[in-house]
Amino acid sequence: MVLRITVEPVATVQVHIIPNAKIDTMVGEHGDAIKIKLRSPAIEGKANGALRRFLAEKLSIPQRAIVLERGERSRDKVVRIDGLSEEDIRRGLLEPSRNSSTAIR
Repeated sequence: MVLRITVEPVATVQVHIIPNAKIDTMVGEHGDAIKIKLRSPAIEGKANGALRRFLAEKLSIPQRAIVLERGERSRDKVVRIDGLSEEDIRRGLLEPSRNSSTAIR
């Protein structure tokens, strides 16, 4: 009997959220964090849900692969993303060819 173990990449990234924006969009980098503007207000977890939806859409992954590790009530958050490396995440969010269409209205 042969036992196969497959390991999916798992990465954590820091994000800095600006709630109550006019549109959902990537802004760029904010120190080590990725800066994202979201239309949702920062009340009752609405911005956290909007962040998960935004990241899932931009990275073409299911929302269940995105877990808020820290920062539930803060603009500065740490997000764990299953199935992608940190390099894949940063490339997917910060790459200029993708940024031209990152605004969600």
